Amino acid sequence: MKRKVDPLVVDASPPIIDAEAAPRELQGTSAKVAAVLSIGLSIYALYWVVEIVQPQFYRVSFLLVALILTFLCYPAVPSARRSRTGASVVDWTLAGLALAALGWPLIGLEQFVYRAATPLIADLVLGALTVLLVLEATRRTVGWILPVTAVVFLAYAYFGSVLDRVGLDLFAHRGYGVDRLIGSLYIGLEGIFGVPLDVAATYIVLFTIYGAVLEQSGAGKFFLDWSLAAMGGSGTAAGPGRTVTVAGFLLGTVSGSGVATTVSLGAVAWPLLRRAGYTAEAGGAILSAGGIGAILSPPTLGAAAFLIAEFLNIPYLQVLVMASIPTLLYYLSIFFMIEGDSRRMLVRAVAVETPGVWALTARYGYHFLSLVAIAAFMVMGMSAFRAVFWATLLAVALSYLRRETALGPRRILTALQGGGMGVLPVAATTATAGIIVGVVTLTGLGLKIAGIIVGLAGASLSLTVLYAAIAVLVLGLAVPVTASYILAAVMIAPALVQVGVPAVAAHMFIFYYAVLSEVSPPTALSPFAAAAITGGNPFKTMMLTWKYTAPAFLVPFAFTLSPQGMGLLLQAPWTAVIASSLTAAMGVAALAFGFSGWLRGPASPTERGTAVAAGLFLFYPGLPADVLGTALLIAAVAMHMLRARSA
Repeated sequence: MKRKVDPLVVDASPPIIDAEAAPRELQGTSAKVAAVLSIGLSIYALYWVVEIVQPQFYRVSFLLVALILTFLCYPAVPSARRSRTGASVVDWTLAGLALAALGWPLIGLEQFVYRAATPLIADLVLGALTVLLVLEATRRTVGWILPVTAVVFLAYAYFGSVLDRVGLDLFAHRGYGVDRLIGSLYIGLEGIFGVPLDVAATYIVLFTIYGAVLEQSGAGKFFLDWSLAAMGGSGTAAGPGRTVTVAGFLLGTVSGSGVATTVSLGAVAWPLLRRAGYTAEAGGAILSAGGIGAILSPPTLGAAAFLIAEFLNIPYLQVLVMASIPTLLYYLSIFFMIEGDSRRMLVRAVAVETPGVWALTARYGYHFLSLVAIAAFMVMGMSAFRAVFWATLLAVALSYLRRETALGPRRILTALQGGGMGVLPVAATTATAGIIVGVVTLTGLGLKIAGIIVGLAGASLSLTVLYAAIAVLVLGLAVPVTASYILAAVMIAPALVQVGVPAVAAHMFIFYYAVLSEVSPPTALSPFAAAAITGGNPFKTMMLTWKYTAPAFLVPFAFTLSPQGMGLLLQAPWTAVIASSLTAAMGVAALAFGFSGWLRGPASPTERGTAVAAGLFLFYPGLPADVLGTALLIAAVAMHMLRARSA
């Protein structure tokens, strides 16, 4: 007996922005309500682009719908995600409480916004309830660590006046009562409804809708097929690895997530890598390195990139421009590493049965147009959200060029539902991050921590940058990329600025290290996901992934330690741009030689060590370091070639 399919309840695979739990499959009334709300949330976000909605009203109402959807779609117990059931009584109760807590500000918003200093009893009760609901929604979507972190910050805000009694004078402050905390976090725009949630409700939701539209139109499959056709048939041993890397870059525009891209790639590309002769660990490393590039690469980058634009009050296009050269260096590094490892591991070329790349491009190449359009629209002067809005409409229109990709009513509903569902974990994460940012702002903790970092470094630029990198990586072990960036932006970026790092470089620095925490030991999410697909050892996969992405850890140092390094962000004269880019590319090649241990043949330990030293010097901007690095690289290559010739 076939199950009756409700025309309203469509199967949506939401794009994932950070590593988070999967929603459960709902049935019955719960499924219908969730479908209506998620589709409505996407339509509401699209409506916001073309019509004026008062900012606080929009943020509150957006979070209201997002919280209700979260309680319906994400169960309280992770094991319940596998069961195909409706929402429980507890879930419906929490949804009702969210309606009450966030409906209250909407009823009398004009009076509500003026009560931050003198909140009513109802404001205090419903504000406290909102904080608890946001924390619970975050726990359901991304786990315990971020909500617990927020609770610690709330306790710090409340008990700040007693810290000097226990020897924590550096962190002590006057202490703030419940009324002041609720006024700041619930009534004002410095807490829950601050910049992080604003970015989720504008930029991020629009890009998740765009990604869902691309997915429903078949763009994801086309990008993978095109990569196979373009790179897989090159006839070289490195072809399969390069195919996966290019496919990861293209698929990232659809998923927006390193882990999601890794999983999508692995399902299709791992058999290709296995046939070529890659070990399970090496194959997993290539999958995860290619996947993590999804949140390092224009035009979508990751959720944190939109926050950079808001925190610095710069156009998103400038963020894309700054990310261009680091992105090229990242993929150049992976290509070089794959080339060396493919020779060292004696992998072989694999025949890929796909249509020719020109035939595929002629048939489905229109999928590329909306990606190009996003950048083109921003160059024309559009804001990022208007650019992606029109690019989404363009993607829908282009889908009708071929019957099999046409987005009919059902597919459009599926895309809208996927967009609404995809933003839920980010909405919860940014709301909780807003609580932390509100506390940091209220107590002045950010400046205190910045002062401590600079003090420990003795005001040394190099040590401050090193400590900042370690701090961001540690943050990334505990919380998702988006939250990690937000916390670092208010507590660590000021330390970098204090020692003379330009603000744009400071924020790009913490953005890259927040992203790279996904491939960093000991809790590398993307390599673990890849290892689950390939059957490889998770730890070995993680360490190999770290090797493939190692040069990416050095690029942020290059643009923070020297003014000339700003050329890597295209924020310097063209002479500095060309010089820093060329030497960084040489540094990538040197590190690939050293880490892979292969050029014309196996490299000796001396050759490898010399090459790694050359790479480190070449990444440091400045003529003396460049000259020394170049000399060391020439020496390493010369030693290798002479030894290979005499063998």
